[in-house]
Amino acid sequence: MSKPYQVLGDLSSPGPFLFTCEHASNRVPDPYPISVSDRPLLEDHWGWDIGAAHLVRALVSELGGQAVLSDFSRLLVDPNRPVEADSLIVREIDGQVIDLNRNVDTDERDRRIGDFFEAYHGEVDRVGRARAELGRAFHVVSIHSFTPVYLGHVRAMEIGVLFDDFDEDAWHLQQALLQEEFVAELNEPYSGRGPGALIYSAQRHGHALGTKYLELEVRQDLIAAEGDARAVAARVGRALKDAFLPEGCGG
Repeated sequence: MSKPYQVLGDLSSPGPFLFTCEHASNRVPDPYPISVSDRPLLEDHWGWDIGAAHLVRALVSELGGQAVLSDFSRLLVDPNRPVEADSLIVREIDGQVIDLNRNVDTDERDRRIGDFFEAYHGEVDRVGRARAELGRAFHVVSIHSFTPVYLGHVRAMEIGVLFDDFDEDAWHLQQALLQEEFVAELNEPYSGRGPGALIYSAQRHGHALGTKYLELEVRQDLIAAEGDARAVAARVGRALKDAFLPEGCGG
């Protein structure tokens, strides 16, 4: 089986950020079968975060540093959920039973956690530790995307800054994004705080690596095309530098 992640950049690449992208891919590797009814779910937001990988690649190109991207669908197992969460492996969506997960028992659940979930997070830890050992200061930034329409409601917001512990840093980043003329909100469209917080990966690796962390949620229609994602990355990159580099977090 191929590795369930991709790494961008290398240790020689300076840059003040370690980007992660938990929902970068909708790939379901062999031997897992994909049914006709499951296929549409893989192609939409249930299967992956559309455009997120485009944005991460462009951000690494803009800012340097490194990134770790998942290379499996969140339908297989979701690396941005704690292992005890019911949504770690989704069984049903809007009344439709997911064939991929219909017969997942404890052994299969543990297999997916080991082969995909922990393999991905282990690589994020490895990359982060290697950079830290070289004395490269960095922040962990997890990149996700959200749908422009939810339950019939059009979302005007363009970027959300999700956080728990770092209120001041999140506020500075929001202000920098506003300066870049984004419609930016704090802890929207999801929250990094309280029950149901959705920044598991950023929090896990920020704590493990002893660094600040947050998650960015970007509206899918802004980054679905590579060219659009590059344009967004130029603006987001400036905002990240404006918000964090004054603290002396260099490459």
